[in-house]
Amino acid sequence: MQNAIEIKNLKVQYGERTILRDVNAVFPEKKVTVILGGSGCGKTTLLKSILKLNDPIQGSVKLFGEETFGITLEEFDKYLKKTGVLFQNGALLNSVTVAENVAIPLQQHTTLSEEMIHRIVKVKLGLVGLSHALDLLPSELSGGMKKRAALSRAIALDPKILFCDEPSAGLDPITSKNLDDLILKLKEQLNMTIVIVTHELASIHRIADHLIFLDQGKVLYQGDLEGAKNSELEEVKTFFETGAF
Repeated sequence: MQNAIEIKNLKVQYGERTILRDVNAVFPEKKVTVILGGSGCGKTTLLKSILKLNDPIQGSVKLFGEETFGITLEEFDKYLKKTGVLFQNGALLNSVTVAENVAIPLQQHTTLSEEMIHRIVKVKLGLVGLSHALDLLPSELSGGMKKRAALSRAIALDPKILFCDEPSAGLDPITSKNLDDLILKLKEQLNMTIVIVTHELASIHRIADHLIFLDQGKVLYQGDLEGAKNSELEEVKTFFETGAF
């Protein structure tokens, strides 16, 4: 099995505070990898490091087998075109319609005509069950619909890797399950690798193929769900028994 992402000896600091230390992790291609752990363990920092939203001070980050540590943001742009990001709060622009939100990546990263972009937007919104919402504003959507609209924008460029930061945050259990089911369906339809940051146990059980468990900035466990549930590591056992530390 090939890896979509490989991380070696990664160290990240905010000022004098070390957030990630000597992190080594792999993200198998075309699988769902969940980054999990207690609050403040470095989950989102690891995600941001992969996406070059912060600058590690040492280590290696390979996307699609190519080193991205130390390259410029301009050089990283070609990798961004192969990725999609579903932010925790959706990050939709409230002043424009759902269709215009989904069109943004296509307008920024392609030379397609407006007619072709509109066609693609309709297809992407159809994939997430929002064909009826093209002309609505984000303020007119429910919480679950906002997440689906943001997901539609995240897959606008047919990404090879989809990153999701706490996708179920703020959703009720039924809406959360429906979103998980949709993410899994899209993974198969678009042949994607998916990386998800979450602490929601129900979601982890539904979607995870591979886990990376962080504790105090280090990888404590890496492997499948069954191995994590049977782990002898106290922190991992506690997480799966209680869902928290």
